[in-house]
Amino acid sequence: MNRINPALATQILNRLVLPTQTRARLFRADGMLIVDSRQRILPEPVRSFPLEAPSLLQRMAETMENFYTALNRKITALRRPIYREIEDVRGTEFIEVILSLQGQPANTVRENSRGEPILSVAVPVQRFRMVLGSLMLTTEAGDIDEIVRAERRSILEVFLVALGIGVLISVIMAGTIVRPIRQLAEAAENVRNRKGGRSSIPDFSRRNDEIGDLSIALADMTAGLYDRIDANEHFAADVAHEIKNPLSSISSAVESIPRAKDQETRDKLLGILQDDVRRMDRLISDISQASRLDAQLSRAPVEPVELASLLGALIEIFVETREDMPKIILELPPRVNFFVLGGEGRIGQVIRNLLENAVSFSPPGGVITVGLARSGRQAQVTIDDEGPGIPEENLETIFERFYTERPHGEAFGRHSGLGLSISRQITEAYGGSLSAENRRDARGNILGARFRVNFRAL
Repeated sequence: MNRINPALATQILNRLVLPTQTRARLFRADGMLIVDSRQRILPEPVRSFPLEAPSLLQRMAETMENFYTALNRKITALRRPIYREIEDVRGTEFIEVILSLQGQPANTVRENSRGEPILSVAVPVQRFRMVLGSLMLTTEAGDIDEIVRAERRSILEVFLVALGIGVLISVIMAGTIVRPIRQLAEAAENVRNRKGGRSSIPDFSRRNDEIGDLSIALADMTAGLYDRIDANEHFAADVAHEIKNPLSSISSAVESIPRAKDQETRDKLLGILQDDVRRMDRLISDISQASRLDAQLSRAPVEPVELASLLGALIEIFVETREDMPKIILELPPRVNFFVLGGEGRIGQVIRNLLENAVSFSPPGGVITVGLARSGRQAQVTIDDEGPGIPEENLETIFERFYTERPHGEAFGRHSGLGLSISRQITEAYGGSLSAENRRDARGNILGARFRVNFRAL
């Protein structure tokens, strides 16, 4: 059979085309129209359903989509061919039908007088490679626009929902993140500018997040800053007090010299002046060193230091450069690693200060024992003397600045009272600790003082 059966073709198109609401036209090989679904195929009865009123979101999306469509039509430069209905039953006016009758599927996009796109597709109807006709499918006017419009509305609805969620999240973030950070920043600025006295940092420590950690860190930093300011104020007051004492002594001696009746009195007053000048020179040197210590420790590199060899070298220098020295014994355990983190010069300064303190309190013929031991990640240095010990109430006081507790008979003013304070400051800067205690026998009698220094070991 080399011809198309119109009745059979109508039945087939009726089953295939009606569900898609697409117009179908079937042409013979000579281009004559055989079947037109708009004329020959009866549609199903029209059924109506009540439509719900569009929601606010749908109305907003439709308004935006209509505006976009109108704007796109005005600015687009693409113009499609005008679609016209054929006046006769021949389909040769459609280029896609001509191409399909030649065995090539083809499609064309046109638009009606209202600018609505109409898509036409024509495919050849073949039997054993013989073209018997052409099937042309055409969308109804506005179908494509309605599909595109529906998709746009869906996208716009999703966009509006996402926008609303984004705004809601922004409001929540502004209340939970941005506002606390702004409060912390303002408090930090007030601390820097010292507005309104001493400003406090807002407490967000109950929050188990980064904002809470930040508030805790800023509060600790501010407390440390105020502690440093207080310490500087107290240090300045202590310095003024310590310098005022020798100055008063010098002033009294200078005023007394003209009234001295004999040379012996004058020589005694001149000796007082020389002692006070040396005391002031020593005091100013120690104060200068203590005031620069923090900055020097922050700039100095931290490196491994071998404690055993450092202790041996310091003790050897002490013994060779001083007279009437008590005996110093160094006790080292065999084959133990004693590398610690710190600066060799500063750690040596701590040991020298403690040795000088032990020497000054040791009785004639006394023995100073320097011990070195390791416990886990700690390397411990102990310096024991055989002096009178330390009053129990002063075991912490001796580490305060300008505090002096000297042995009986030692000339006044030979020590500034900063040595132990500087030693503790250096030790704590390297993550260690410095403490003092009394050594006692089985009966509780004091055998001497012990200073214990702990360093972080490698």
